[in-house]
Parts: sequence; structure tokens; C-alpha cells
Amino acid sequence: MYLTLIFLSISSIIVSLLLLLRKHFSHFSYQNLPPGKIGFPLIGESFSFLSAGRRGHPEKFITDRVRRFYSSSSSCVFKTHLFGSPTAVVTGASGNKFLFTNENKLVVSWWPDSVNKIFPSSMQTSSKEEAKKLRMILSQFMKPEALRKYVGVMDEIAQRHFEMEWANQDQLMVFPLTKKFTFSIACRSFLSMDDPERVRQLREKFNTVGVGVFSIPIDLPGTRFNRAIKASRLLRKEVSAIIRQRKEELKDGKALEEKDILSHMLMNIGETKDEDLADKIIGVLIGGHDTASIVCTFIVNYLAEFPHIYQRVLQEQNEILNQKKEKGLRWEDIEKMRYSWNVACEVMRIVPPLPGTFREAIDHFSFKGFYIPKGWKLYWSATATHMNPDYFPEPERFDPNRFEGSGPKPYTYVPFGGGPRMCPGREYGRLEILIFMHNLVKRFKWELVSPKENKIVVDPLPIPSEGLPIRIFPQS
Repeated sequence: MYLTLIFLSISSIIVSLLLLLRKHFSHFSYQNLPPGKIGFPLIGESFSFLSAGRRGHPEKFITDRVRRFYSSSSSCVFKTHLFGSPTAVVTGASGNKFLFTNENKLVVSWWPDSVNKIFPSSMQTSSKEEAKKLRMILSQFMKPEALRKYVGVMDEIAQRHFEMEWANQDQLMVFPLTKKFTFSIACRSFLSMDDPERVRQLREKFNTVGVGVFSIPIDLPGTRFNRAIKASRLLRKEVSAIIRQRKEELKDGKALEEKDILSHMLMNIGETKDEDLADKIIGVLIGGHDTASIVCTFIVNYLAEFPHIYQRVLQEQNEILNQKKEKGLRWEDIEKMRYSWNVACEVMRIVPPLPGTFREAIDHFSFKGFYIPKGWKLYWSATATHMNPDYFPEPERFDPNRFEGSGPKPYTYVPFGGGPRMCPGREYGRLEILIFMHNLVKRFKWELVSPKENKIVVDPLPIPSEGLPIRIFPQS
């Protein structure tokens, strides 16, 4: 009996492994697929993909395979297996253009299971029409003419932030502070929330969710994923309470549609459950502060590395200050910060805040002469595109002058994506980044504590491995 049980157990394991192998290889049984490697069953090449990012060079996963399978580094496609799915990786400007212009025609946005489990309503209620409507609402709120009224508010938050967090310090850690800054602005802009203690409590939960969103979806106590699920439940409850209160305020005429993005969404999104809207607000808040904090952090890094570029930024900001008659920044001042924005753009070229994203094929199609089956995932990489010497000569060199004149060619510079899914918050991000730079350089000089140990880790977003410690000095 004992031997029979052992035999049956071993047999069931063998059958399961054979079925897994059969399923794995069946994904790649089509004719005329792109060249590439498929790795081990289930795992595929996921570890190699993640390892390249954690070493600070996510583009190497792509460039190494392009060199292996192609004689040219221009736009091409190769197959792989990532996160349990057969995947085609498209590269170069024409690959970016193909995916961006075929959104909702041949491909749709795809997120890993971890996202859907942390935000369950995203699977239960989302549709193409709903996603389009949400993006339209966000775009209306975040277009330049609508953002003008937030310049003074953001500038006030920035002044307070630098006075409380940076002034009178000899040494500090940049990355946690930029996250604090951008989250404070997001809470004020999206929820009209500026109570420091309440913002702090929310920020801690958001940081836990943000870390777990792209983690391995293992729901065991103590894992990133488990902590993120717990934090998302608390966040959903708290944001739902804010939504219910705002609905009452709008009903009683105590709040205006233009007050913030929450009021704007409630007045325009139509009937929806509070919990579903809460998930959307949480997603917007994560997107509205995570990426901007990364850009602000690496601006501090590169201005420390290149003092002559720091001096040009300082000169531009001083010229703006000298021309002003009133205190505080205005929209017209932001428009004059051309070189400062070139610096921010070069930072986003070398360190894109979102290194790349996935799509899913909703139909069979051909790209570059190769067959892409329906259901396959597709990955495009901003990092690999930006580090391509065909588009940016000497791509490792930091040079803001690349963005003078007409700037890079279409689809070669893609930190905000492109097509229907281009980031709707790009103008909002530009505004808070430039306000951050203005208030930073007019008050401080700084230097890196450990330049040689200052490495970038992509997990899944790019962050400084040591948090970017700096020594800081008041501006004379």
C-alpha cells in the first residue's frame, strides 16, 4: 500500500511536469515565429530579465539578444518567455511606432497578475470604453490651461518642503525626500489633502503598495506581495471614505468640480462603486508621484556629477528670478525654463522612470515578417531605445543639448510612451519637476557622498541603490 502511494505520487508529478512541458512548447509551435530563446518551462527567461535590471542595465537583456540574433541593432523583434507568458520583444523606433499606433487594434495594455490581485476591481470593472473615458477625464484635468492654477500651490509646497526637510542639514538621503515631495503635491492636487500627518499615513501605505505591485505574486505572510495586498485594502477603505465625503460636499454645493481631480472625476465618470473609483484614484496617485520622484532624484545626481550643467541651470533660474516683480512662480516663469527642462529630458533618456511596459496581442498579426500569435505578450523598452547609438550618439554621455532645436526623431525618445496610451500626466510631471529644480538650485549646492558606489537598481522602477546620500550647502 505504501509503495503504491509513492508510485501514484511520483506518477502524478511526472504527468504534471509533462503537461507543463507540453503547454510550454506548444506556445512556440507556430511557423515563422521570431528568433529567440524560450528558457525553462514556466520560468522562461524571467530571472535573466530581472537580473539585468537589478544590475542597473535593463537594456542589456535586449541588446545582448539583438546582437545574438541580428547583424544590425536597428528595429527588430525576438521571442522569449517572461513571467509565465510567451513574449515578443520589439525594439527600436519602428517597433515603438507599431505598438503605439496599433493600441486597441492589434494590442492592448497588459499587467501581471500581481496588479490584478492587489487591485481586484481593475479586472472586474475595467473595459476599453471605461479606460478611454478615464484617460479623457485625466487629460482634461492635466492639460496646460487647467494646470496653470496649480503653479502657485506647487511652488508653495516646494518652498515648505525644502525649508522643513533640506534646510539646516549637513547630509541627507535624496530619494525618500523626493518621494515625500511628489506625494505631498499629488495629495494636494488630487484630493485637496494637505494635513501633514494624514499625508504621512497615506504615504506609508502607498509605498508598501508600490513596492508590491510588481513583486512575485506569492501571498505568504511577510512577502512584499502579501504586505501590498493588506495595505491596498486599508487604502481602499480610506480613499472610499474620502470619496463618500466628497460626494456629499458636491451634493450640498460645498465643493466645486474644479477643486481637484477627485471632484472632476466624480462629476464626469458617471455611476461607479466607491471601491472601484478608489482603486482608480489609488492608481493615479501611484503614477502621479512615483515616476516624478525618480526623475527628481536623478536630476540631483546628475547636477552633482556635472557642475557646469548645474551652473547653467542656476543661471537660468536666477535670470527668471531677476525679471520677476512679484513673489512666487507663475506659469510664464515655467515656460522660460527651457534649459532646465532639457536637463530633465536628458535624465529621463538615460534613466527612464518607466523602463518599458507590456502589451497583449488581441489578434494574430505579422511584424517585420514574423508571426505573432493572438494571446502573446509584447514588451517594448524605453531604456533600450534611448541607449541605441543609432538614435543618440555616445548614448552613455550626459548631454542636455540633444534636446535643442527640433530634438530627437519621432519614437526614439519615449519616456512617456506614445499613441493612445501616452502618459496623460506628462504636463503635470513637467510642472512639478521644474518647480522642484527651481526651488532646489536657488537655495542649495551639494555633492555626492559616495560617487563610486552610486549605482542604479531597476526593481521594477529605477532607484539609486543607496538612496542617493548627499552633502548639502546653502546657496551663497
